[in-house]
Amino acid sequence: MPQPTTETLDVIAVGAHPDDVEIACGGTLAGLVQQGYRVGIIDLTDGEPTPLSPGPEARKREAAAAAERLGVHQRVILDLPNRRLFDCFEARVALAIEFRRYRPKVVIGLGHRTPMASPDHWQAMQIIDAAVFYSRLTKWDDQFAGLPVHTISCQLHYPLTFDVEQVSVLPHRFTVDISGVIEQKLASVQAYESQFGHKGDILERVRSMAAVHGMAAGFQYGEVLSKVKAVGTSDLMGLLGLGR
Repeated sequence: MPQPTTETLDVIAVGAHPDDVEIACGGTLAGLVQQGYRVGIIDLTDGEPTPLSPGPEARKREAAAAAERLGVHQRVILDLPNRRLFDCFEARVALAIEFRRYRPKVVIGLGHRTPMASPDHWQAMQIIDAAVFYSRLTKWDDQFAGLPVHTISCQLHYPLTFDVEQVSVLPHRFTVDISGVIEQKLASVQAYESQFGHKGDILERVRSMAAVHGMAAGFQYGEVLSKVKAVGTSDLMGLLGLGR
């Protein structure tokens, strides 16, 4: 019977395609790595075909380079179809198997629709939500390569947009300070030459969005995440960053 890997992860971020996670929460992941947490990325598809990419192998090399620049410990690219990604039982199981294998405490995934962009993003959100649930279901191990159940303690959503108005619809939002890792985030985005080499303003757009989110919370740069359940605390001063 397959067993969970000994290389468990504290946090897994999931995207529909390589580059989704880097744009949305790459700084958060780099910061977690610096703090000593084990961090992974799962891409549901390899993102191919795309107009200017020479093919899947090139995209995988870019994804590996981006992960290295963020310092993440593991990157998995599932064999689900780009452009034809749909929320279905098989996709849910494929992702839940990875959750059972790596046993993260926290999963970070897409949190909203992306109008006029890939519909894969919305499908990915539903797949991630279902896989978090499937990961903990008992009496169903035969569906998940025999891997034991795993309960994910916390699920977070990230916005994948440059539109501040779209970010505002997410509930229970908070901002992560990424001021110290902004250059790592930008370097990870820059790794995707096939996707952004022809978009001369992409790094400035990513930096500007991080500046808007950061300054709203008193940081130089930030990323917005939202918790799927309300944020609560028994330590108000600690939550406010004013604890002893």
